[in-house]
Amino acid sequence: MPRFYCPVPLIAGATFELPPGAARHVQVLRMQPGDALTLFDGAGGEYAATVERMGRSDVSVTLGAHAPLEREAARAVHLAVGMPANERMDWLVEKATELGVASIQPLATAHGVLRLSGERAEKKRAHWEAIAIAACEQCGRNRVPVIHPVRPFSSPSGWIEANTVGSALRLVLSLADGTRRLADAAASGLADRSVLVLSGPEGGLSGAEEQEALACGFAPVTLGPRVLRAETAALAALVSLAGP
Repeated sequence: MPRFYCPVPLIAGATFELPPGAARHVQVLRMQPGDALTLFDGAGGEYAATVERMGRSDVSVTLGAHAPLEREAARAVHLAVGMPANERMDWLVEKATELGVASIQPLATAHGVLRLSGERAEKKRAHWEAIAIAACEQCGRNRVPVIHPVRPFSSPSGWIEANTVGSALRLVLSLADGTRRLADAAASGLADRSVLVLSGPEGGLSGAEEQEALACGFAPVTLGPRVLRAETAALAALVSLAGP
């Protein structure tokens, strides 16, 4: 059944016009009055709905009952990532959403190729948010992960505070010799704690950035002996930590 994100208050039994984005999707699918669909507003759970009327540019639906379904990961994992270039950040956002990421913090780092600021950075954030919404519609999640505004790594207190929930464990992916394996760290006392994972861009974090992360309470961990692409490393950490 088609699923659509509908960022307006949803009330069982109500008949209303879909927001433009969801209406366009319904029209592209050539749905007709009487067809069934599912709507979710990001606040949790989902609603059965039925198409009531198809206009030239508007679509009316009637909401059915609310189903309190949650398909979130077992543990809240927040990713702070040095932005990889080109389509790789798009791919990272899409796959991280499917795998259950709680939030993504794009970071401008010393070795990062992608440079964003001002209006261009905000347009990119909106673009990544749209990718996350589409991934939620596809994979069945009813909560859209937060895509934070692009921030410079050089002001860590700001983005750490924005991404830390309660007593979240802080981990930084590191290639330094002797670093503890992430699998071992995950098996030794994470319990129900949420996790903030810091991952670098192509070329990794600079030495100064890694040292600053350690000074901010991040514990270094490694994914193993192989050097992974920036987007692969972040997703591998997410899979190891988030659970089913």
